[in-house]
Amino acid sequence: MARDIIILECTEARGLGKPPSRYTSTRNKKSLNTPGRLEKVKFNRFLNKRTLHRELR
Repeated sequence: MARDIIILECTEARGLGKPPSRYTSTRNKKSLNTPGRLEKVKFNRFLNKRTLHRELR
């Protein structure tokens, strides 16, 4: 299998004292385009806005 299941967590919620929103996604193991942690802009339901979510390891 060439894809990994990853967890994306909000980067802004903990600083504001709110619970972080988490999403699951997949990424290609062998991709040369994303060697570091994956970052996506997703909706945080606790902050009621779109925020940056970063991959957990």
